[in-house]
Amino acid sequence: MAKRIDVSGLSAYYGSHKAIDDISMTVEPRSVTAFIGPSGCGKSTFLRTLNRMHEVTPGGRVEGKVLLDEENLYGTGVDPVSVRRVVGMVFQRPNPFPTMSIYDNVAAGIRLNGGRVRKSELDGIVEKSLKGANLWNEVKDRLDKPGAGLSGGQQQRLCIARAIAVEPQVLLMDEPCSALDPISTLAIEDLIGELKERFTIVIVTHNMQQAARVSDRTAFFNLAGVGQPGKLIEIDDTERIFSNPSVQATEDYISGRFG
Repeated sequence: MAKRIDVSGLSAYYGSHKAIDDISMTVEPRSVTAFIGPSGCGKSTFLRTLNRMHEVTPGGRVEGKVLLDEENLYGTGVDPVSVRRVVGMVFQRPNPFPTMSIYDNVAAGIRLNGGRVRKSELDGIVEKSLKGANLWNEVKDRLDKPGAGLSGGQQQRLCIARAIAVEPQVLLMDEPCSALDPISTLAIEDLIGELKERFTIVIVTHNMQQAARVSDRTAFFNLAGVGQPGKLIEIDDTERIFSNPSVQATEDYISGRFG
């Protein structure tokens, strides 16, 4: 079941450097929220705090709260690995496991979670996940072939299938189309529209047209200057952000005056 995210007073650090400052927002379930803003403004850092991937970086730490349906992901005793099972992530460049087959790539998360699953049940999960990623018809006759042998767009959809196989409630996407050609990008955008019926989706994109096409709400991030922490400037319905933003800086960015 898709879950609501409530963030309050969140700041993230790399050592002593504050990367993002005092961010609060709500992400509604079964919706797509896009993060836009110039390079270095903290969009991807903030995205990574939503499933505690930020902590993987040496010196990475967070202040504030991230609530997933009222449960604080940074609460005492919360296991970061269990958080990442519930909040999945798709990265900028497709990263299938190169030595694994297409089938084993999709099944990897199920196996890593340690549960014993019958072969027939695992077959069903793999098929359902590949269908959910709109990839099944293209690969169903070569599931035993290496995932790395697929095209870039197919590899990214394979990574999405791998992410949704463990049935997360939230799916984070960090510029999932930036390394893809226009046709593959369109396939991923269509897929995002379908996946939001089942998941809460948050996407970072440098492509403002893409944000306008795929998202229900858009958040604009910016920073005051080099070395300053990124801040959330405003978040609103996507149509309003692109037609009548509340903050002048948002309008300046969208209209190309900077960024």
